[in-house]
Amino acid sequence: MAVDERFPQDPRDVAEEAEAGVRNEIITGPVSDWATDFSHLEPEWSADPYPIQDDLRQRCPIAHTERFGGAWLPTRYKDVSAIAYDTERFSSRQIIVSNFRSPRDIAPVGEAPPISSDPPFHHDARKLLLGGFTKKEVAKQEPATRAFCHALVDELAGRDVVDAARDYAQHIPVRVIANMLGFPEEDGPQFRVFVEDVLEGINRQPEERQEAFARLDAYLLAQVHDHLDNPRDDLTSFLIDAELYGSKLPPNVVTGAMALLLIAGIDTTWSAIGSSLWHLAKTPADRERLVAEPGLLPTAMEEFLRVYAPVTMARLVRDDMHWRGVDMKADDWILLSFPAANRDPAQFDRPGEVVIDREVNRHAAFGLGIHRCLGSHLARMELRVALEVWLERVPSFTLDNPAAVTWSSGQIRGPRSLPLRIG
Repeated sequence: MAVDERFPQDPRDVAEEAEAGVRNEIITGPVSDWATDFSHLEPEWSADPYPIQDDLRQRCPIAHTERFGGAWLPTRYKDVSAIAYDTERFSSRQIIVSNFRSPRDIAPVGEAPPISSDPPFHHDARKLLLGGFTKKEVAKQEPATRAFCHALVDELAGRDVVDAARDYAQHIPVRVIANMLGFPEEDGPQFRVFVEDVLEGINRQPEERQEAFARLDAYLLAQVHDHLDNPRDDLTSFLIDAELYGSKLPPNVVTGAMALLLIAGIDTTWSAIGSSLWHLAKTPADRERLVAEPGLLPTAMEEFLRVYAPVTMARLVRDDMHWRGVDMKADDWILLSFPAANRDPAQFDRPGEVVIDREVNRHAAFGLGIHRCLGSHLARMELRVALEVWLERVPSFTLDNPAAVTWSSGQIRGPRSLPLRIG
């Protein structure tokens, strides 16, 4: 067995235990007023957050809640953008809102570098990974992705009703990320559990959350040891061997980056594919036009990303301050809602409409500022190929039962159940 003293067998020695952090009382129950008591975990928000965001943008553009130990929700593009670019007053050390705040001393690295990293570390950590996500590198993944999409459609043959979220959309990023990280393809079901644990289980009791993260840490450490014993050409081996500032990466940076690629790389694209298929299933005119004009798909895809942007990131306020009319306290959460920003009428014409031939579309679906998604080329390729194959193979489909469609809760939103009637 290969030996690397950075990676002991016990994942508890690798994970950065945040005992010095702050735990808050878990507050649950229906929202009393979205301006003063919002919760992105409520079923009403998961089912359709856009009317809530539109209302807040008009009457309370920076909403507040005491849940999660105190959090803010800006809904105007200009506010979301300002926070995303302001790394002096807002920290990225923890980007998933929860009832626990990690200690400040984990900055500038954060929990899942580079997305959780602050300057100056962020620049170098991001630069380290960028080479694996260029258009040229992503293009190498396209043939296998296309073949896999065709294989998934083959498996649906003969069925009148299929669940496009469970039987199609979710499998595509799972396979792509597994291949890029060098993880066993058969571990896909575990990946989906990790996604739900990290992103949707934020109101669970602290012990449950710790157990869930321990399972993820143990899995990642097992993959590290397998790669130490059997080196190969993938992102995991790259991270193990990479150097920063003249030294090999510390274990929390290696496993944190692996966790980022695994969790974010799956759920965001899964959600984007599902949301696009949901829209096309309920909008026959758009579906028929894209079947007839496949060259329009790249433009339409950007509109789907704008209108159904899946990702909301988080920041932490560094110090007490008065900011654009509200009094923020140190370590208050900021829910950085790119979906709300993408529907701001001050930024987009007809923001609530899906205009599949929209020519000017500077949306924020992939974020803004230094943390703009480094995997955007990969996500676009997966979304494009998934839709191309589906529309080629399944040109006619509708929602089987609109009420049966379910959506994820938390900071990444997309269909979790999407029954479609074929033909």
